[in-house]
Amino acid sequence: MNFSTADILGASILIVDDQDANVLLLERLLREAGYTNVTSTKTPQDVATLHRQNRHDVILLDIQMPGMDGFEVMEILKAEVQDSYLPVIVLTAQPAHKLRALQAGAKDFISKPFDLLEVKTRIHNMLEVRLLHKKLAAHNEALEQAVQERTAELRQSEERFRRLTELASDWYWEQNESGSFTEVSGPVFETLGIGMSAFLGQPNGGEVVGWNDAERAQLQAKIAARQPFLDFAFSRVDASGSRQHYRVSGEPMFDEACRFTGYRGIGVEVGPGDHPQEPRA
Repeated sequence: MNFSTADILGASILIVDDQDANVLLLERLLREAGYTNVTSTKTPQDVATLHRQNRHDVILLDIQMPGMDGFEVMEILKAEVQDSYLPVIVLTAQPAHKLRALQAGAKDFISKPFDLLEVKTRIHNMLEVRLLHKKLAAHNEALEQAVQERTAELRQSEERFRRLTELASDWYWEQNESGSFTEVSGPVFETLGIGMSAFLGQPNGGEVVGWNDAERAQLQAKIAARQPFLDFAFSRVDASGSRQHYRVSGEPMFDEACRFTGYRGIGVEVGPGDHPQEPRA
């Protein structure tokens, strides 16, 4: 991925060095190269605050400074600033400091005394990597936002579907993966004479009276096998001796990892003439 010259030259650069001569040299070099957003500080204690406020694309950090050296500055940056990429190029005259700086989180180093071509090249290369990292981070953030929005839309759609389903049925039910009912709406008890837990054979579901055992067993087998069922027909004889007819539909539910989470479904009471002869799977 290539960036325009304007992207590179407009990047934010912070120079951190306690020596005026070094700061002036680097500022002049960068401005002559066309960089337009260059700032500096001689106070290493201020670096974390400045970076938190400005999100610099490159920090040119001197290692040997009084009061707080460059290694301490990097530790504070890592601890206090929420930035997954530490955009630091260390400035050092000590060869032993280079490896230690890289191990501490610096992305590159520039040797003192400065080789002006090396300074410009390393800064340019560093900026290309930094801008790429920022673009990828922005893309990931946008993607995550899109996923969140789509998830919210799906939940709203599912809720609308559920409400419409409830309007088109006498009762609605949900149960978790262990078979316990988590939600039941509608006059289930009044319509069936028992709770749905009893009809589906759940523990402590209550007494089951007047039902066709073969129909109940067939429906329970479908649920145990995690199969969907549509307009499953069943009937019962109520306390007065009248036969009542019902249809129930249900489907298994799964989460994003395809893990079974339970069942949901609807039921309606139908007249004898609407009672299908054969249940549909």
